[in-house]
Amino acid sequence: MHKLSRRSIIFTKMIEALTNNTNKPSALHEKSGVNAPDSVSATVVKNIQHFRKKQPSADELTKGILASNITALSRSITLVESTNIQHLAKANSIINACLPHANKSIRIGITGVPGVGKSTFIEAFGKHLTSLGKKVAVLAVDPSSSISHGSILGDKTRMEELVKDPNAFIRPSASGDTLGGVARKTRETITLCEAAGFDTIIIETVGVGQSETAVHSMVDFFLLLKIAGAGDELQGIKRGIMEMADAIVINKADGDNIKKAKLAKTEFNRALHLFPAKKSGWTATTSTCSAITQEGIPEVWNTITDFMQLTSANNYFNIKRTQQNEYWMLETINAALKLHFYGNPEVESVLIETKKAVQEAILSPFAAAQIVLEKYFKK
Repeated sequence: MHKLSRRSIIFTKMIEALTNNTNKPSALHEKSGVNAPDSVSATVVKNIQHFRKKQPSADELTKGILASNITALSRSITLVESTNIQHLAKANSIINACLPHANKSIRIGITGVPGVGKSTFIEAFGKHLTSLGKKVAVLAVDPSSSISHGSILGDKTRMEELVKDPNAFIRPSASGDTLGGVARKTRETITLCEAAGFDTIIIETVGVGQSETAVHSMVDFFLLLKIAGAGDELQGIKRGIMEMADAIVINKADGDNIKKAKLAKTEFNRALHLFPAKKSGWTATTSTCSAITQEGIPEVWNTITDFMQLTSANNYFNIKRTQQNEYWMLETINAALKLHFYGNPEVESVLIETKKAVQEAILSPFAAAQIVLEKYFKK
């Protein structure tokens, strides 16, 4: 009892002390802290709130794109990339409405092996263009994993300066399982970006496989990035990629690498003379640059400007655009036929049987394919 009474007395005194010292500072006192910062852009917040309140109609999104609203543009591109049938119909409506306002840009394809510095080059090149008053849209195709089917989509992180530029728009997209990582979605995204007022469209390829061919079929100028001193010189001198290139730029020409870059430039320049003349009348050029020091970046744009003047004067620019439109119409038909073929229930059932027959060596792959096709066309 004595111990209990003593504890009670001590506890009572503690309560009295706390009660009598309410005006003194306490460790439990909550500090006011710092004021919350103002929004970076009230306009952006307002646009986001407007378009996220509801699902905007195709007309609303089209009006937003024509008013250079980035939120409307981004949402429309998402519809273009979607495989949902309802989204496809909505996307087609937006694209058709934007077509009369498109085709007023220069489309530049940029390719090169992984590690050549495509993203760093595009950021330096894009910043140079915006400093000239250009509006730049970068469509970066990110490779998808064949196992998880996911993509990092990290181009915005690598272009941290350009992404903050109000005259630039960067849209990374997953390559998916399409040929070379680009397809209808990239081609139609170009139309939306042009309608939104972007006068320079840059398409960065995955850098592997056949993506170069697909990108070449949707751009006006094709730029091949190379690096020196990486055992890549001989690999680069191949007919396919070299014939497509309108210019070869040796990147990372800085520091101790300047001499190697100049030697590589000479080698590639010699190789270009072995190829037949281009239908455009343009002679491919070689140059060196450093995306880090900005050395040689303005010269790349001067080369593209010279190309535009030549091809506009001899009308090759318009002829190529027409041919590209026809090409992508046929490619879209091919993709739709393939989707319809594999989505047919009868074909699906026959396919299972013929696959088993091929695996057990009862049928040859060619005979099995013929059976499936006959089933499809006789339905």
